Amino acid sequence: MAAVTAAAVSLRAATAATSTPSSAPQHSHCSFPCAARTTAVSRRSLSVRAQAVSTDAAAAPVKEKKVSKKQEEGVVTNKFRPKEPYVGKCLLNTKITADDAPGETWHMVFSTEGEVPYKEGQSIGVVADGEDKNGKPHKLRLYSIASSALGDFGDAKTVSLCVKRLVYTNDAGEVVKGVCSNFLCDLKPGADVNITGPVGKEMLMPKDPNATIIMLATGTGIAPFRSFLWKMFFEKYEDYKFNGLAWLFLGVPTSSSLLYPEVGTSIASLVASMRFFFQVLLQCVSCDRHLTVILFGCTVFANGHQEFGKMKAKAPDNFRVDYAISREETNAAGEKMYIQTRMAEYKDELWELLKKDNTYVYMCGLKGMEKGIDEIMLPLAAKEGIDWIEYRKQLKKSEQWNVEVY
Repeated sequence: MAAVTAAAVSLRAATAATSTPSSAPQHSHCSFPCAARTTAVSRRSLSVRAQAVSTDAAAAPVKEKKVSKKQEEGVVTNKFRPKEPYVGKCLLNTKITADDAPGETWHMVFSTEGEVPYKEGQSIGVVADGEDKNGKPHKLRLYSIASSALGDFGDAKTVSLCVKRLVYTNDAGEVVKGVCSNFLCDLKPGADVNITGPVGKEMLMPKDPNATIIMLATGTGIAPFRSFLWKMFFEKYEDYKFNGLAWLFLGVPTSSSLLYPEVGTSIASLVASMRFFFQVLLQCVSCDRHLTVILFGCTVFANGHQEFGKMKAKAPDNFRVDYAISREETNAAGEKMYIQTRMAEYKDELWELLKKDNTYVYMCGLKGMEKGIDEIMLPLAAKEGIDWIEYRKQLKKSEQWNVEVY
């Protein structure tokens, strides 16, 4: 094998200035017959290291930068941090679960004036007012964004959250209230809220407008998927029109806990819509964007507060939704209807979809979901000689399996 000895010598910037722009890295390459040598350049001694290079060896392939399948273009992260948050204002805050639901869930809209640019699938942090028991500021809590990048008002100047009020009794019999969730659920229109972020790329939407997107959510885990669905079915873009399949599985304990549901015009849903609308009107008194908020309230009221039903009517071939109501429904075997139980009814169809290159799974909510889904898919994959756990890892690697659980 023929070989030569090459050495890289760093020369003064002035030497290379005639051929290399000042902003570019400046290198000079010389060949020497020896392994190492000291050379005098402009009265300075430079140490030169030489290395042998095979002349007939193939050049090492340049590693290509991985191109994401997700809508990462223009994504902003960590623009605002806890020490310097963006101070937004609460424009709207209303309970979206029925009075007999086990727990309260609230939908809230904050003004950002376009200063907190986010994408569908990202999160923001909120720092509650006040101090903890040690006299320090409360730690931030992250919440998945529940609105599209254009926001509920369509002007890209708001961000929405879907928050469950955390209240529980500890082992000592004391009632404990979650600091940040209660702060948020108690916010009145016009109140300030400290916002950090936006953060996250895991849950960004796929670029492919023809993709199959399977969304698995429990409770307020619906938030990122509401942002997806608004972009897909309620908004118009010059460079994006969704033509694929969006299939949502939502698990809740009771029908009164359903969020943004599809249920028709039952008395309960009409009452909820009327209550929401009048809350919007009342809250406008404290809001500096009266007309925008009223129009949003009118839109929600006109839709019967049934966002998913409106989407199905608009795109019946592109949107499916299945609910799992654990305290009210059972399967044929008498088992409670959790999200994985509902999915098991469609297991063969889901498995066929998961074998396609343009199927993406997104999961948001309680951590136990993933284990239940593994139990469904393990035997299906095994029938075809496939190790499901390894297959899931490959889906993850190719950005087709995306999880945000707590």
